[in-house]
Amino acid sequence: MKTAVLVIDVQRGLCDDPPRPHEAAQVVQRINALTARAREAGVPVAFIQHENAVDLVFDSERWQLVGALDTDSRDAKLRKTTPDSFLRTPLDAWLSEHAVKRVVVCGYSSEFCVDTTVRRAAALGYEVVLAADAHTSHDKPHATGAQIRAHHNATLSDITSFGVPIRAVASADIAFGG
Repeated sequence: MKTAVLVIDVQRGLCDDPPRPHEAAQVVQRINALTARAREAGVPVAFIQHENAVDLVFDSERWQLVGALDTDSRDAKLRKTTPDSFLRTPLDAWLSEHAVKRVVVCGYSSEFCVDTTVRRAAALGYEVVLAADAHTSHDKPHATGAQIRAHHNATLSDITSFGVPIRAVASADIAFGG
């Protein structure tokens, strides 16, 4: 099944400012390993970047991808303005252009952009693999970043009503090709 990797909002203004999200450096390392394996297998990779008029202004320093994130000239870069990576973006067309039927989702923020994109992808009929250890969030008053990630791994993979599977899988266990 044709797959693509979606890396959501791993941007300087969201991930570099202290306090940093849960396991920020490790999450970037896992994303780098995941995208390297994907590229090696010929799987397309898209980096999706959030923007707004306040603190994530398009092309500003804070809007840029985290410096430690490995990118390649073949990767797509898509802009978005809502937690939904599909809403008013070319993502669905890009996936169709590449004949993608399954998406691997990782990045920031587990409870907003990652969650919304996973649900929307499934609603559009894409099988979803959530890279269980390669998405993150900041600690909140009600839950730590680790708890938020664990909660979304459990709840998203429990949704069956879309008719396509949503599975949370450790990034090292996600296979491409063959």
